[in-house]
Amino acid sequence: MDILGPTTDAIARRAEALDTIAAVLPIDRRDKLAELLTDADVETLRHLVNEGMGANTLRALTSDLAYLEVWAMAATESPLPWPAPEALLLKFVAHHLWDPQRRETDPEHGMPADVADALRRVGVLRTAGPHAPDTVRRRLANWSTLTKWRGLDGAFASPALKSAIRLAVRAVPRPRRRKSAKAVTGDVLAKLLATCSGDSLRDLRDRAILMVAFASGGRRRSEVAGLRKEQLTIEAPVTVEDGSPLPSLSIHLGRTKNSGARQDEVVYLTGRPVEALNAWLTTAKIDSGSVFRAIDRWGNVSRRALDPKAVNDIVKRRVAEAGLEPGEFSAHGLRSGFLTEAAIRNIPLLEAMDQSRHRSVQQASSYYNDASRKTGRAAQLLS
Repeated sequence: MDILGPTTDAIARRAEALDTIAAVLPIDRRDKLAELLTDADVETLRHLVNEGMGANTLRALTSDLAYLEVWAMAATESPLPWPAPEALLLKFVAHHLWDPQRRETDPEHGMPADVADALRRVGVLRTAGPHAPDTVRRRLANWSTLTKWRGLDGAFASPALKSAIRLAVRAVPRPRRRKSAKAVTGDVLAKLLATCSGDSLRDLRDRAILMVAFASGGRRRSEVAGLRKEQLTIEAPVTVEDGSPLPSLSIHLGRTKNSGARQDEVVYLTGRPVEALNAWLTTAKIDSGSVFRAIDRWGNVSRRALDPKAVNDIVKRRVAEAGLEPGEFSAHGLRSGFLTEAAIRNIPLLEAMDQSRHRSVQQASSYYNDASRKTGRAAQLLS
């Protein structure tokens, strides 16, 4: 990508190349990415697809690679070099982890205004202020991964870089926030489901999304949006205490964020979530391909999968319709809500983790600890 930008023919060629991997790497910004990425970048991504890298990881790599290409051009007026010298890595940290208070008295501190403006013009920078440390670490990690896949070594493990990140984070501490301020627990979920109790296509779809996402262990919005009919397997009905059989199915998640390289994750649905899912699939006449799809203003069901962001939008819309505050909830609240509700109902932690597919006991147990503290005697001394 030169300073004048790629030619129209080059953009078209890259867009076509990206389109050939869209089945594994869904790209809704394909044309824009074709402008930002180089031919070598696209070939690297195609190589990673052939190596069987997970779709979520590929999406993150693609997004971060596009960001890095634009940032390098804006910050140095040169394309992103491979491998990147240590000085460029330190510049990246300085541009993204900085102190807003110092910026008030020192305009040269942090990312220069012209660099930020350049990033905003192409739509890769949407927020003001320093980046979250986790975002910077992720982009550096993906930068390192892409460097290695090109058969090169980088300075990503250098003491100077590690020290720069550590000092920058320490200088501007940020409170750790959960992805959803509030968990969508059973009582909240009931209110959301009440808003989509009708028989319209949107009600059927949204009810299925909410119930499947929650009951399958709090699936991530990318997993919900990417769910395909071929991942569903009908299981033998489950008999409950009163003797009535409940419909059951398994969801083969394949490789997930937390699974091993060749591990096929499987979770199970029983009862009402299965009924809600079947009602949507039957009414929408979906017998293959993407399970959850967009619906246009005329009630036509798209053939393409929902964007992961749309799952979050659906949750927030139903939250608002339920009379709750949309800013307090997000799609991730279904994931945290599943574990919190499991704790409230005294379901053993490991049993809940089998369904949520959490690998970290420490992370999953934090929801259990919060639930036990909230309902414990120590929190009710004056109740």
